[in-house]
Amino acid sequence: MSPRTGRPKSNNPKDTQLAVRLDDETLKQLDAVAAAYSETRVQTIRRGIKVLHSEMEKKK
Repeated sequence: MSPRTGRPKSNNPKDTQLAVRLDDETLKQLDAVAAAYSETRVQTIRRGIKVLHSEMEKKK
């Protein structure tokens, strides 16, 4: 039997999908931030969530 092919399993799989509707201005802002940090839209959104969460934790 041949070894298993394909991508290896992730330690932190991202299996929850979320759809978001944005207006043109917000999308332009997201794209500008993503371009400034050389990352994808999704990476920018995840980083934004982490920043906001850490700010929330500091206020506690």
